[in-house]
Amino acid sequence: MEKLFGLKKHNTTVRTEILAGLTTFMAMAYILMVNAGMFANPFGDGTDVLGVSYGAIYIATAISAVIGSLLIGLLANLPLAQASGMGLNAFFVYTVCVGFGLSYANALVLVLADGVIFILLTVTGLRKKIFSAIPDAVRKAIPAGIGLFIAFLGLQNAGIIVPNSSTGVTLGSFNLISGANAWADIMPMIVAIIALCVIAILSKKQVRGSVLWGILVGAVLYYVLSFATVAGFAESMKASMQVDFIGPFKDFFQQSLGKVFTEGFNFKPYIAAHGTGNFILMFATTALAFCMVDMFDTLGTLYGACARGNLLTDKGEVPNMDKAMLSDAVATTVGAVCGTSTVTTFVEAAAGVAEGGRTGLAAVSTAAFFFIAMFLAPIAALIPSCATAAALIYVGVLMISCVKDLDWHDPAVALPSFLTMAMMPFSYNISFGIAFGLISYVVIKTFTGKIKEVKAGTWVITLLFLLMLFLTH
Repeated sequence: MEKLFGLKKHNTTVRTEILAGLTTFMAMAYILMVNAGMFANPFGDGTDVLGVSYGAIYIATAISAVIGSLLIGLLANLPLAQASGMGLNAFFVYTVCVGFGLSYANALVLVLADGVIFILLTVTGLRKKIFSAIPDAVRKAIPAGIGLFIAFLGLQNAGIIVPNSSTGVTLGSFNLISGANAWADIMPMIVAIIALCVIAILSKKQVRGSVLWGILVGAVLYYVLSFATVAGFAESMKASMQVDFIGPFKDFFQQSLGKVFTEGFNFKPYIAAHGTGNFILMFATTALAFCMVDMFDTLGTLYGACARGNLLTDKGEVPNMDKAMLSDAVATTVGAVCGTSTVTTFVEAAAGVAEGGRTGLAAVSTAAFFFIAMFLAPIAALIPSCATAAALIYVGVLMISCVKDLDWHDPAVALPSFLTMAMMPFSYNISFGIAFGLISYVVIKTFTGKIKEVKAGTWVITLLFLLMLFLTH
């Protein structure tokens, strides 16, 4: 342990690192349930949109988390962890598959391209240069926009926000007196709100794994209320209850593992419907969106978590950053092969750093706990969507804090930042938010006499987004 991780050098112990790894796992274990639910049941109504089961994605998510966390622990010796990123999974499901009409396997090709591009960019040193080409006004607003989008999805999955023919969406009805809504429809909304408050209260009290505990509290409350107050619930549970520990692994091998190679490169249905030119632009711009979101998420998390644990070098840099980014790139590639969306470094890993994690042993410990969790898929499948919806909403809360450092009194900053944030949930598309943010930034700089402040890389990326908007949507 000492030779591999340098425990004495980092003033830590095996026990401290393992506890830090457990804390990180508890803080991010919700991704197993949320990611599987998002792929298998995107709209919370049982509709099979992607053609892949809960169990298959659960196993794919667990394996990618194990591999990603092992890589960042062993290669970069950092106390962080990786898994399928929130926001990036929403982009995969709701924008690429549901919005663009690509199949599940087609979308995995874009994730694979993201991983391969990241490997090349990291090896050549171009990744940092691309990151620097994005203006702060847009870059700092991207996580907040994704947070709003994720929260919006959570509110819909809980039934708190519902479709409306006049206004697009509206608040779900809590009116039980009129008889228009059954208690079975109102109860999940109440459970989601209670679970969300539980997460916030536990977070305020600095309880480890507050998000996971909130999900568990919501799940228990849901079943207690359902068995006690919803007629016929017990019978329906007996009919659907199947404890199958082998099934998820079978589904994984049949439905997700290797689909990127066996079916992913067949884009003929999309080309037949939209044309070759549309396909080329869609592929280029969507791959770019995957890369940018993943890049910002990873770099921001690396800096934030390391700064919190006083792990930055004397120059204020993340130690072994290139190895950490290479770990992210390789994990994303492996995730695509397994059948899940982009793998990225989790901000929740900062919880483990706060518990004393200082070396890669904490990350390896987190990987071990994810490996154990891989065999608990049938139990996790019992978690209702109203409970995981609370986690989605609270993750949105966590992601919006990044905008506090923006100068909202400067229109050249305020408009690009606002459009980046607002267009993501309003358009149901993460890439559109980035596009409007960059376009407005370039326009304002151009017509206020500060065109020289726009970097060449910014012009190139903005042009690609313009082509996407005018030619593919």
